[in-house]
Amino acid sequence: MTRLIGILVGLFFTVAVLWAFVTGAANYIAEPPAATAEHEFHRHPKELHLSSDGPFGTFDKQQLQRGFQVYKEVCSACHSLNHVAFRDLAALGYSEPEVKAIAAGFQVPGVDPNTGEETLRPGTPTDYFPKPYPNDIAARAANNNAVPPDLSLMAKARHNGPAYIYSLLTGFQDQPAELLKEFPEAKTPTGLHYNPYFANLNLAMAPPLTTTDQVSYGDGTKATVDQMAQDVSAFLLWTAEPKLEKRRQTGWPVLGFLLFATVLAYLAKQQVWADKKGKKG
Repeated sequence: MTRLIGILVGLFFTVAVLWAFVTGAANYIAEPPAATAEHEFHRHPKELHLSSDGPFGTFDKQQLQRGFQVYKEVCSACHSLNHVAFRDLAALGYSEPEVKAIAAGFQVPGVDPNTGEETLRPGTPTDYFPKPYPNDIAARAANNNAVPPDLSLMAKARHNGPAYIYSLLTGFQDQPAELLKEFPEAKTPTGLHYNPYFANLNLAMAPPLTTTDQVSYGDGTKATVDQMAQDVSAFLLWTAEPKLEKRRQTGWPVLGFLLFATVLAYLAKQQVWADKKGKKG
């Protein structure tokens, strides 16, 4: 009896799920959801080609240094890098004295050894990049009630992350007249900025990259808005996947070994069972 009741309960729930699916599909076909501005005007990220693309790609350290410079001089005013320590910058090609100098240029939280009170001190290579705001309340007050996200893992947190970051940084524009005509209620609110690469088309962040030569690259590269956006996108890919090159360098030999081991195992199996097959025949 218990088994029969279990079967009947399972059958009931199966029928209920099928009924919900069929009625939901029928309602969707009969009355499709109304079009929204987000659905009609949201754009997929632009194409971005980096030297790290592909299974054999490697980081362009010169570009990563340029991207770090953009982050340091522009993005760090609002966005943190909580998972990156100053000493990690050595992987970008900076020498030990350069890393120490970069760290010392930031003020990080510390404790006064004489009074025990919290204070700020110059950073050291073992410190992590400091937060630009003391707390979320201060961050919201300075950014139209929005908390700027940490950028350490942003390239992993978004689909096609580097291209998304690049598109967002270069995508600020005036709202299209077509959008305002079709969806007048979707007019960008005061204090927000229209960007078709953002999920709801409007974000609190003002365009951070606005003019050519906003930063001065030491390698002579022309610092156009597009170039700066590419460079900082490449840098944020590195912050999200600093072991990318090492993982690939390790992965290919491992795959080669596994392939060799598979072939060797197959040949051994053929050798071991050869006599058995012969006798069976």
